Amino acid sequence: MSVDIRHYRDRESAPAATAAPATREDASPGVDLPELPRRRRGSRRSRVLLVHSSDEMYGSDRIVLEVVGELAARDDLDVTVWLPSDVAVGPLGPRLRELGARVERTPLPILRRTRLGPLGLVRLARDAARTALRLSGRHFDLVYCATSACLVVAPVARAMGVRRVVGHLQEPWSDGDRRGLRPLARACTSLVAVSRSVLDSSGLSEDSRAVVVHNGVSDRSIDAIERTEGRVPQYVVASRWNGHKGHATLLTAWNAAGCPGQLVVLGGPPAVGSSVDVPALVAAIVSRPETVTVVGEVDDASPYLRDADAVILPTDTLEGFGLVTLEAFSQGRPVIASRSGGPEEVVDEGRTGWLFDRRDVDGLTSILASMDVVTLAVAGRHAREAYLQRFTPERMRRRIGAVVTRELHTADVDSLAVAS
Repeated sequence: MSVDIRHYRDRESAPAATAAPATREDASPGVDLPELPRRRRGSRRSRVLLVHSSDEMYGSDRIVLEVVGELAARDDLDVTVWLPSDVAVGPLGPRLRELGARVERTPLPILRRTRLGPLGLVRLARDAARTALRLSGRHFDLVYCATSACLVVAPVARAMGVRRVVGHLQEPWSDGDRRGLRPLARACTSLVAVSRSVLDSSGLSEDSRAVVVHNGVSDRSIDAIERTEGRVPQYVVASRWNGHKGHATLLTAWNAAGCPGQLVVLGGPPAVGSSVDVPALVAAIVSRPETVTVVGEVDDASPYLRDADAVILPTDTLEGFGLVTLEAFSQGRPVIASRSGGPEEVVDEGRTGWLFDRRDVDGLTSILASMDVVTLAVAGRHAREAYLQRFTPERMRRRIGAVVTRELHTADVDSLAVAS
């Protein structure tokens, strides 16, 4: 997926989008997201700081790009993004600058599993202190924690006088995660979850601060490619090569189904954390390795999705959302996904794709063995309809923007109340 930056440059000349009615998946009980009026012309621009945990272009990074694009396009906001200095310089920072955000690399207290030992906790505390010092002279009106890994910044920001903090929950929480993250989330004045599954996993589903806003991706569709009946299906899997992403599950099922087509594998090892050797898995598991093409990292997965008949999302653990599902839908491609949380809220079983239990090799084998290009094409048309109705980036950006606007105006009301 690539984000169309021209969208933001052309917004001032475009007609205002009509707000879509709120749906059950978009709001928690008692939570409304009105489009509140913006600040008066000539008043001080509100200073927004967005803190993110990486500098790549995977799922959460692409959502950050959309969020920053929405906020930086507004003339009443001044947007700064802090990226962690302990990761390699990547493609996200330059794209954020193109959108008009000020991008700074700095030591940040990012929660990573590799940093949870005694020495890692010392470093986390050190980076939290550095963040507090850095915040002390900047006078931000709102801090936006772009992932759960950034939530340490929330109480730090509140302690340094930032009145409004938004936490964007993009990952499911385990039992252990909840014990550590819920106290941090209490410092947030609003919470946004990418799926009902993520919100439920956090234990905050009844929290009045929380709202579910499904992700959206740019429309990458082109004229439909003629699908020749009788040929074997073509599939693509696109994700980081983490152990929990299910590559072994997929390749084992692929082999058990008789290697029923052509499979393209995109992605690569993560910048931080453990990974799996996908080429080695192919060599060890697949009896007909010529049916699997390992491409690796690509700047834009769209051509590969366009050439495929379906996308496979074989995650072995809970998935926050699975952004590649929407990328596939936008191009009229169905998705075969594990029942891993977020994808279950997107894939309509038997209509826009198919679901199997996590780590269920037999279930995935059965699906792969039963597919043909005609069946996949019909599901792809339904997937395209679902994308247009529910998963456009405009819908997501509008609702995220409303959360930020509500927070800033609430801060104004609080300030007036204190002054009076």
